[in-house]
Amino acid sequence: MAPRQRVVSGRPQKGFLSTAYEELTAAENATIVRSLLVFGAGVAFLHSSLGELLLPP
Repeated sequence: MAPRQRVVSGRPQKGFLSTAYEELTAAENATIVRSLLVFGAGVAFLHSSLGELLLPP
């Protein structure tokens, strides 16, 4: 009896970075990515010296 043969796809598997980039740029993830960027910008602003402008005198 002959051994079973495996069918291997001709496509190489993608790496972690290329898969992550495709997920970040996917249309269904756009709102999540945008909200994380706005949150990060807000935290960076409040952490900077410009955030002191919001404090009362």
